[in-house]
Amino acid sequence: MGWAAPPGHRVPRPPEPTSVSMRVIFAGTPEFARVALERLLSAGFTVPLVLTQPDRPAGRGMKLQASPVKQCALEHGIAVAQPRSLRLDGKYPDDAAAAREALLAAQADVMVVAAYGLILPQWTLDLPRLGCLNIHASLLPRWRGAAPIHRAIEAGDAETGVTIMQMDAGLDTGDMLLTERLPIAPSDTTATLHDRLATLGGRMIVEALELAACGGLTAVPQPADGITYAHKIEKAESTIDWTLPAAVIGQRIRAFDPFPGASTECKGETIKIWSYAIDSIQGISDKRPGQILAADGAGVTVACGSGTALRLTTLQRAGGNRLAAADFLRGFDLQPGMVLGANPALACLLPWAGHCATPPSAWLPSTWRARRWASPPGGWSPGWPWSRVACRSAWRCSCRCWCMPAVLSLP
Repeated sequence: MGWAAPPGHRVPRPPEPTSVSMRVIFAGTPEFARVALERLLSAGFTVPLVLTQPDRPAGRGMKLQASPVKQCALEHGIAVAQPRSLRLDGKYPDDAAAAREALLAAQADVMVVAAYGLILPQWTLDLPRLGCLNIHASLLPRWRGAAPIHRAIEAGDAETGVTIMQMDAGLDTGDMLLTERLPIAPSDTTATLHDRLATLGGRMIVEALELAACGGLTAVPQPADGITYAHKIEKAESTIDWTLPAAVIGQRIRAFDPFPGASTECKGETIKIWSYAIDSIQGISDKRPGQILAADGAGVTVACGSGTALRLTTLQRAGGNRLAAADFLRGFDLQPGMVLGANPALACLLPWAGHCATPPSAWLPSTWRARRWASPPGGWSPGWPWSRVACRSAWRCSCRCWCMPAVLSLP
């Protein structure tokens, strides 16, 4: 027997697709932007033109590949423009001029921008009747810039969110139109958080445009306090500094998943770390950061800074697959006492105790040769292997003082 509504009760009808007749130009490139474009099309908005980055070589064959946004646009029969620049007085004025003609021909009411990757000059911002709206994956003004999802996880933030912003000439400095918060789970990586934020951003931009169509959007200036910048992720940041506390290293492992992947060196090979657990092992304050304390099916336990330890549970060799620790150890021998992150070329320097407080991340590559140097402060350390100073690849502190590192967790 089917359910029947009580007398006088109205059964709500399922929502119907919006019939907003607004014409929307969409500018975006990666998967985050593709989700928003799909949502706009599903909501019934007219998208006459899509701007996206030029095709890039990718994959093992390094063949040119279209961006996720371009692929989506072509599937829906939408015109695509891929200028290398939008600056009419820049390096590619012909590209910019052609894009300007396409934008004018689209006769759009608004432009939606999501992770496009090109700076929009003022003429672009002024072109649509309602300007340009940006989907930004943070709670502005925190984490303005290119990598807000990575930096939020790396910093240990408890929450993030999406801001729909009216774009201006600054870097994510425009007035806020809509904001919604999203908690960051302790297990979140950039990959998992990205997907949730992309879904949230797609829903919010549809809401923002529907409000804009009826004049219901209210612009709120960004606060002057709490401004931080999410600088672009560089591959060089992936190297794990084992002198940091385990919790901080863990945040970086999650922040750099999937790119660039947190990594360390062992036996001349690069190992990427994909998952971990904070280990509660006690009495390790005298252990060297990076030293392996245990290696078994439960994981590889490594000493970190401040007397903490991290148990590595998913690892990957160069060219291999991500493997659980038990499977990884069957093909790569890791034993207690080994040190991760040590530069093999510097093994001869291990007896030396450093004189300088400069962190290892600030040391610079150099070339050392066997020659007569002035004695370091306090004289030569007992046991200093003078005969082996002729390492051709070594490191020096950026302050140029005599600091021979005892802890060589170097990039």
